[in-house]
Amino acid sequence: MRYGLFSGVLWAVDTVILGIALGMVPYLDAGQASVASAFMHDVFAALILLVFMGVRGRLGDTLAALRTRSGKVIMLAALLGGPIGMSGYLTAIDSIGPGYTAAISAFYPAVGTFLAVLVLKERMRPRQVVALLAALFAVVAMGWSSTGATSVSNPLAGILGALLCVFGWGSEAVILAWGMGDDAVDNETALQIRETTSALAYGIVVVPLTGSFALVGQAAATPANLVVLAAALAGTVSYLFYYKAIDTIGAARGMALNISYSAWAVLLAAIVMGVMPTGLEVACCVVIICGTVLSASPDWHELAAGWGGDDSREAN
Repeated sequence: MRYGLFSGVLWAVDTVILGIALGMVPYLDAGQASVASAFMHDVFAALILLVFMGVRGRLGDTLAALRTRSGKVIMLAALLGGPIGMSGYLTAIDSIGPGYTAAISAFYPAVGTFLAVLVLKERMRPRQVVALLAALFAVVAMGWSSTGATSVSNPLAGILGALLCVFGWGSEAVILAWGMGDDAVDNETALQIRETTSALAYGIVVVPLTGSFALVGQAAATPANLVVLAAALAGTVSYLFYYKAIDTIGAARGMALNISYSAWAVLLAAIVMGVMPTGLEVACCVVIICGTVLSASPDWHELAAGWGGDDSREAN
């Protein structure tokens, strides 16, 4: 369980740091800021993993994994979770605003859990499902409360984009879990394949289609990109924990723990940026953290005993 929680905390760190970068020149008020920063984020993550795997002498393992069917499956998961899911997410933000987008996209663990039960035959007890739904509705409530006077420019495109995001992110974890079932692909090689594939797809397809190369060039040697690099470092470690969680406790429970990032991000924003949460947001954070922990725990009586004994697939 601890891997999933660490992934959530570090993804919140990534989110807060990336938010700081987007408030800096040249990303500030740039129309393609989201795409350009997402591309740079994945490029940095791919380079960090290249160094990480190279120092440990494991690049050969990644190349060998790419030749297997499981390695190719991981590449498919990378496209679903990276450019496809993220492009839907960005389209939704642009069309219906971040609040509504967060509220809809928060349901990706529910889709992923359904697919994990259907395809991977993972098991979740009814009380775990209830805890997950409570956490998801808390995320929705927090996102909905932030909509304010958001202008909805294209509701149909926004909803379709958010649903694409839900499907992409939800199916990514399930496909990853299936791919990592092969001994030839462990969680570290899977992540390197994922980030490299995503970065290439962004650079070859998404960035040219959105006309974002100019902004990428402007941002290349700026302090803002150093902040993006810091975010990518936190994000890479987060993904290492996330993939480890998927590999050890399954896709459904790994996703449930990972969405706790929405609560941790609120707390970190208050500490780092002085953005104080409302009473509703504090209540939602408590529900999210408690709900995700309970949904990932097959035996709630063991929670008080520590974190070491539950990282296995005995409940899946």
